[in-house]
Amino acid sequence: MKLGVYATVFALIVWSSTPGYAQRYNPGYNNQEPVATPMPAPVRTPAADLPPTTSTVLRTNSMAALDDKKRLGSNDYVSFRVVEDRDNESQRLRVSDNGELEVPYIGMVPAEGKTCKELANNIKAALEREYYYHATVILALDRVSEKSRGRIYVYGSVRGQGPQEIPADERYTVSKAVIRAGGFGDFANKRKVKVTRKNGKDFTVDLKRVIEEGKTEEDVVLQPDDQIYVPQRLINM
Repeated sequence: MKLGVYATVFALIVWSSTPGYAQRYNPGYNNQEPVATPMPAPVRTPAADLPPTTSTVLRTNSMAALDDKKRLGSNDYVSFRVVEDRDNESQRLRVSDNGELEVPYIGMVPAEGKTCKELANNIKAALEREYYYHATVILALDRVSEKSRGRIYVYGSVRGQGPQEIPADERYTVSKAVIRAGGFGDFANKRKVKVTRKNGKDFTVDLKRVIEEGKTEEDVVLQPDDQIYVPQRLINM
């Protein structure tokens, strides 16, 4: 009799410990999810500074916003677009060693010594002569050439004769070259300063008018390998 009672109790204990019992009498058994160990938050590193884009070209459709101070030089890069074009995308153009910019449709355009605003207006006029009824030209400096633009040579009646490097970020003219050479000699002929280009072309600059009378528009912008000769007056008085 006792043996039968013990067997029955043992059977009940085993049955109650099985998974089926737990599932039947504990409805939340299958819904218990394992506790997830939280992953460490990823370390966010600050993004590196991106190189600046030419914001003027990307944002404006007005030529009034173009730069009118910085002068372009050879090997400078500019962004160029025409607002009225279908794609309206900017192109990157380079000012050649000869100071010219190759512009779509119209070809080579003198660019050295001009500001973006001046050059854009020149290009606008050329485009509207043949290709556009109305052209809004957006032009902005992308990158200034970091290397020297070349050399010029000053000799004759100046304080310091010899070669000079053309500054990379400056509109370098005949008067500036003479000033860098120490100025005129005592008997210099300021009215007949001769500039000779590497192609053999030469012309005369009246620096007396440029310096003393303010005729700065007559002050010639120099190109690589230009030679500047300052003669002496024939009669020293």
